[in-house]
Amino acid sequence: MTPQTPNIFLIDDDPAVGGTLSELLTPPDYILHSFEKGEEALDKLPELQPDVILLDLNLPGMSGLEVLKKIKTRDGKIPIIVLTGYVSTESAIEAMKEGAFDYITKPFTLDKVAGEIRKALSEKHPGKPAPPNGAKGAPATEDEIIGHSPEIVEIAKLIGQVAKTDASVLIMGESGTGKELVARAIYRNSRRSEKPFLSVNCAALPETLLESELFGHEKGAFTGAYARKIGKFEQCHTGTIFLDEIADMSLVTQSKVLRVLQEQEFERVSGNESIKVDVRVIAATNKSLVELIKDNKFRVDLFYRLKVVSIFLPPLRERRVDIPILANHFLKKYSKQVGKEIKSISKDALEMLSKYHWPGNVRELENNVHTAVVMSKGEMLLPEHFPLHSDTQDRIPFDFQKIQQDYYKLFSEVLEPVFGKIMDNSEGRIYDHIFSALEKAVIEKILKQTDSNQLRSAKILGVSRNTLRDRMAKYQLT
Repeated sequence: MTPQTPNIFLIDDDPAVGGTLSELLTPPDYILHSFEKGEEALDKLPELQPDVILLDLNLPGMSGLEVLKKIKTRDGKIPIIVLTGYVSTESAIEAMKEGAFDYITKPFTLDKVAGEIRKALSEKHPGKPAPPNGAKGAPATEDEIIGHSPEIVEIAKLIGQVAKTDASVLIMGESGTGKELVARAIYRNSRRSEKPFLSVNCAALPETLLESELFGHEKGAFTGAYARKIGKFEQCHTGTIFLDEIADMSLVTQSKVLRVLQEQEFERVSGNESIKVDVRVIAATNKSLVELIKDNKFRVDLFYRLKVVSIFLPPLRERRVDIPILANHFLKKYSKQVGKEIKSISKDALEMLSKYHWPGNVRELENNVHTAVVMSKGEMLLPEHFPLHSDTQDRIPFDFQKIQQDYYKLFSEVLEPVFGKIMDNSEGRIYDHIFSALEKAVIEKILKQTDSNQLRSAKILGVSRNTLRDRMAKYQLT
């Protein structure tokens, strides 16, 4: 072996995996050492000094996560690529938090593994030995992120990476996608997990109360302020604060939050004393902050301070493979809660759930399963037990993906004769111009169909009433 030849450890008890990778990792490009147990690889670590380690999580004896921790304690610079056939968001979070270079699910392609090995070797992973950590990985709880889709696995990996830092995080996604679950997962796996976690919904409080809620106030600051109040930032010192629906915050309050992020200090309302705090900020929004910045409703400097790391949560309709998994998770949760022994969801019911487009996302699915559990009298949930069944009973069955394809064809035909002119008039802003024009036209048509009933229009659009009002104001629709 020449000094330049990468030395690869494979720790996996599956002979099929070993056989497949031995065909990829051959001399003179690589030297492969295979181990079925983590203990064997640990014994050979000082002697063979691997450049990259491929590690399965489900090993006989010592678990893959334990092996990962021990290797990182001994030599934090070795890139470790986790391979697993059992997809778990919690294991992905834990592996990335403990310093894994990547987390690859089986079955994998050889191109994917080869690419990650090359990346690991070229980046010369600069990790540091992991600090002693007496806490075990958090067990599955009601706050666990559920799903096996590639999108959810990628989010879990990102949570594990950012959790071990103090970086601000901006979580984006539609209502009901689980933004607070992600915030709590970051907190639960962070170095601040034993410190306070406080959640504030910025859309739920009037502006004057929101400022007081976040920063506190002095006695006599306003009518009814009979005593000093300690705000959430002060209560959350050394911990984590979650600012939900931050897009609904006024520019004045935004400037105070920006100061906390920049200088870690603020004053209470009507106070003169500067208060120093050490707080990690996680924010979430279901609106486009970029659009709000263009409309001068959100500070661009705050946006970039919050968006050190950004996480986008896809709507449930874009990860349909997770619907049965989520439905069964909620079945277990609510069966236990109401004291029933419901064992399963019927095939027809699961098919109905999987085909629905879920404008309310995971929250709407959870509500449907909860109601079905309450209404069921047997050991299996049937379609008629779900509120969704009565809502869709009189509708013509549809294939959502086919409808998307039909819309694509329609818009392509509309754009084809005029696209040259659009390019001449809107170069550099085509997306903004077309998207805004289409959005305005759709909202205008729906308002006309509902006689300007905002609640009904918002439901048809699949957005919150606040979002609809925001768009109506933007496009001057009444």
